[in-house]
Amino acid sequence: QAQVVESGGGLVQAGESLRLSCAASRSIFGLAVMGWYRQAPGKQRELVADITRTGSTNYADSVKGRFTISRDNAKNTVYLQMNSLKPEDTAVYSCNANVLGRNDWGQGTQVTVSS
Repeated sequence: QAQVVESGGGLVQAGESLRLSCAASRSIFGLAVMGWYRQAPGKQRELVADITRTGSTNYADSVKGRFTISRDNAKNTVYLQMNSLKPEDTAVYSCNANVLGRNDWGQGTQVTVSS
């Protein structure tokens, strides 16, 4: 049974918005730092944003001011609101749950931004 499951990717035009969701199992969500990563073709995977159990957030410089990460502890879900999308945001976005160094990954969801 998958521990982490993403949804919400798709194809949008530059300047539009998307919201990604990531549901994690209850057993790990409450303990985890939840993060969104992305990997574009030919590039290494990079951290987009993460959020601690208490709501402290961290963003990549390239998305600051455009993306917002949030978590709903009652729903065991983390969200990534992506506004003002750019073609360079095109990538496979993956959700990660980190509990004391143990990582659980989702299957990834494709985000494509056309110019």
